[in-house]
Amino acid sequence: MTHVICEPCVGVKDRSCVDVCPVDCIYTDENSPQLYIHPLDCIDCTLCVEACPVDACLHEDDVPPLWKSFIETNRKFFKL
Repeated sequence: MTHVICEPCVGVKDRSCVDVCPVDCIYTDENSPQLYIHPLDCIDCTLCVEACPVDACLHEDDVPPLWKSFIETNRKFFKL
């Protein structure tokens, strides 16, 4: 996994990251409280990091301990 969308996105779902993603690997659905990055499709370009207005996109290695659960939340969304 490269990038993960964390807690600041919950309830916000700003799609700025989706708009800049060159491989269209950011998803959500009506029932989800946030956006998710597909870990197998992400090319680690960091454009989502720059575009996110709430600083929710982080490299997996940079996710703070408080938000580590979002790594698993992201995987579960894609059933990986």
